[in-house]
Amino acid sequence: MLVNIHDAKTHFSKLINQVLKGDEIIVARDGKPLVRLVPYTEETSVRRGGQFKGLIHISDDFDAPLPDDILKQFYGDDK
Repeated sequence: MLVNIHDAKTHFSKLINQVLKGDEIIVARDGKPLVRLVPYTEETSVRRGGQFKGLIHISDDFDAPLPDDILKQFYGDDK
């Protein structure tokens, strides 16, 4: 269905309902198609890891306690 911009603004809710029912709505200006109304769909993509394999090195002691001089920078002399 081709509708002009004025009619689309006037009947926007009805046009949305039609699109949700499966109708194709094209909005036009001066009879020239500009946009198509389509229902929104969630884009799902499968996440996969490994893109940085070999590029990042994590030290074996990355979770070891911090030295006292560095802890003092975070907490002051209290710790």
